Amino acid sequence: MELIRYFWEAAVSLDEGSRELDEALRFPLCAPGPLDELLRAAGLADVEVDEINIPTRFRDFDDCWAPFLGGQGPAQSYLASLPPKGQDALRERLRARVPIEADGSIALTARAWNGRGRRPTR
Repeated sequence: MELIRYFWEAAVSLDEGSRELDEALRFPLCAPGPLDELLRAAGLADVEVDEINIPTRFRDFDDCWAPFLGGQGPAQSYLASLPPKGQDALRERLRARVPIEADGSIALTARAWNGRGRRPTR
């Protein structure tokens, strides 16, 4: 998710130690190459990996920030672990990074990877 990418870029810019929590590093399978390799290693043939892109539009920055306040998930847990001043600094760093349109909305993309293959016939 672009939003999560922006979040971790902002977090790492304030706290280098947060890098180890970044989902992009913790879950390398969430990319076409590693997913393809996993499916082939499982014995599948004719493997195909495609992306599914889902537009995500937030009406404003508060709408964009709200998912991080739930306390579930690595980003949310990291945010909850910060003192209030740290949370404020991260919120403002994120606000400075996301592409806010003239009407205040924020248009991002969420992406999922779809992998498929077939078991070879014997």
